[in-house]
Formats: sequence, C-alpha cells, structure tokens
Amino acid sequence: MKRYALNELLSYEQPTAYIVESTDYNDSYEIPVLTAGKTFILGYTNEKNGVYDNLPVIIFDDFTTSSRYVNFKFKVKSSAMKILTPNTELVIPKYIYYLMQTIKIDNGTHKRYWIQQYSKIKVSIPQISEQEQTVSKIEELFSKLDKAVETLQTTKKQLAFYRQAVLKEAFDITGEDIINTDLGQIIHVLTDYHANGSYKLLKANVTLLDEPDYAIMVRSTNFEKNDFSNDVKYISKHSYDFLKKSQLFGNEVLMGKIGNAGRVYFVNKLNKPMSLAMNMFALRFNESIESKYVYYYLLSPSAIRDINKHVKGVGTPTIDKKSVRAIKIRYPESKQHQLEIIEKIESHLSICDSIEKTVDGALSQAEAMRQSILKKAFEGGSL
Repeated sequence: MKRYALNELLSYEQPTAYIVESTDYNDSYEIPVLTAGKTFILGYTNEKNGVYDNLPVIIFDDFTTSSRYVNFKFKVKSSAMKILTPNTELVIPKYIYYLMQTIKIDNGTHKRYWIQQYSKIKVSIPQISEQEQTVSKIEELFSKLDKAVETLQTTKKQLAFYRQAVLKEAFDITGEDIINTDLGQIIHVLTDYHANGSYKLLKANVTLLDEPDYAIMVRSTNFEKNDFSNDVKYISKHSYDFLKKSQLFGNEVLMGKIGNAGRVYFVNKLNKPMSLAMNMFALRFNESIESKYVYYYLLSPSAIRDINKHVKGVGTPTIDKKSVRAIKIRYPESKQHQLEIIEKIESHLSICDSIEKTVDGALSQAEAMRQSILKKAFEGGSL
C-alpha cells in the first residue's frame, strides 16, 4: 500500500460561509448546527442561507482534532473547524474518516492543527475495493455494538424511573404525626458564603508555614462525577480558617444556586476539611429532622416540581434564599420514623447503584471495543 499525507487526500474549506447568524435554536427547526466535538448537534436553526450541502463531508475541530462524518445538510457555530472533502479518487470519505479516528496526536497546545501538523500525517491507503470491504465490516460490527449500547442506555433510563418511583412511594406518608411546613421552619443555617475567589485575597497574608492544599473546595462538579479524588480544588489552611462561614463538616444538604439551580447534593464526611465552593447554598437543619431525610425528600418528584416553581430564568437558571426557604416539605415528627424511611430508600437505591455501576462499566467497555475494532481494521488485525 502506498502512503500519502492527509493533505494529498483531503482538501479543506473554511466554514465562514456556513456560520449560523443566530443561536436562538429550536428543536422544531430543520437545519442542525454542528460542532466536531462530543456534543455534535448544538441545536436547530431555521436559517435558509449558508447551508452546507456538498455531502458527505468530514468536519474537523481545528483545536482538538476531533472529527465527525456528516451526510446531511448543516450549519456551524464557529470558524474553529475545517470542512474536509476528498480531492482524489484514491479514497472514499468514510474510509478516511474511520482511519482518522485512530490517529492520536498531542493536542495540548492551543493552536490550529490541520495546516500546521495534522494534514501532514502520512497514512497507508489500499485499493478502493479493500476500503469498501473495511468500511462494510466496521459498520457491521458498530451496528451490533450500537444495539448493545442502546439497550444499556435504556436500562439507565429505567433505573432513573425506578429511583423516582422509590422516592415517590417513600414519601407518600399519612398520619397524625406528619408535619407539613416549608424549609424555612426547619433550617438552622442557610449560607452561600464560598471559598472561590475570596481566598485569593488572603494570599498576601499566607506564611511559608501555611498548608496550601489543606481543605477541599467542594464543588457541584465533584458530585456530578461522584469523584472527590480527581480534579479536586483545594484552599490553604489560612484561607480555610479565615472563611469560617464556608466550612463544611458533613451531613449538610447543598443546593445549586446559579446554573444548576435547585439541584441537591448530600455532603458525606471526607478525609480532609471541606469548604463550600461558589454557586451553591449549604443547608443545616434543626434537631427536629434528619438532614438525609431532607435530601431524599428534595429528590422526590413532588419536591422537584415545587423547586422548579421557584427557579427563575432560562439561559442561566437561579434560585435565591427566600425561595429556598419557601420550598415545601412533609415529614414525620418521630425521628425513628424518619430513619426508617431513610433506611427503606437506601436499601432500594443501593440495588439501583449496583446495577448502574455494572451498566456504566459495560458502556466503557463498549467504547473501548469500538476503538479496538478501528485499531484492528487499520493495523492489519482480523475483524
């Protein structure tokens, strides 16, 4: 097989003529607006001019080197990409696209890669008939893999429905000891005093004896990823001691304030001191109620509906302290009854968590298998 540089096989076009004029997207519109990254379809536009239709084509992110194969009309959001089309009959578009998925380069530097580096990479190109066979086999295997992934994703959705059903049933409680009130009546502390930014002002007072990574700055992203060991931000001991109002000790309920407004998280005690990050409220409650009961209650369908009524804004949803205090809650007066409800919920949700962990592992394996298929296809392995 003869080797060619990618720029001998593909011509590029700047996407300037196809950039969308307005980002007022709507799913009822016809033309997708694309990015070459993970999101792929950013939204849909009703703009009729400047629609790319010379298909099929490969869109290439000039900064990350990600690429996508596109066989439908589209517009783009920015000029940070190249539109690639074959400039020779030596190669078919989908073959070169799949081949590009196996190319790994260091893209850590913020620069445009196609002209400077990526297009100069040399690849081996077989006869057209062999390319067609390779593409056919890849897509056959990918089709089977996609069906398996679809089943796994369906399982994840079913688990989400099951979780909501568990919470709905758990809080469907009646009796003379049931108290109906709002969070303001049971909140002991409600604060959004945070460590972000504020601690930077203290650097001038930090001594050489200070401990720079003393306390974890607890962020919503750590909860979303369920990971407090990677991508963790820290503040110094001096900052932690100074910002007493932002200190967390475990057993708090956190609620998103801006962007993720109304989302709730429960703070377990970690192996380091903790401090609240920006854009969240920290809630502590009086002795009449278990914090974890409040946390699970705020995840229930009825509570979510109530919270959503208090969230303002569409582009950047927000919720304020007054609204947090106004959220309704119902709970049994007996602490023992509260603990029984918590135990019942956790016994069911632990099963969900175990199944979801297995599903997530299988999804990761599916992605690894996809890369393995491509590697074998272009490195002479047997498909």
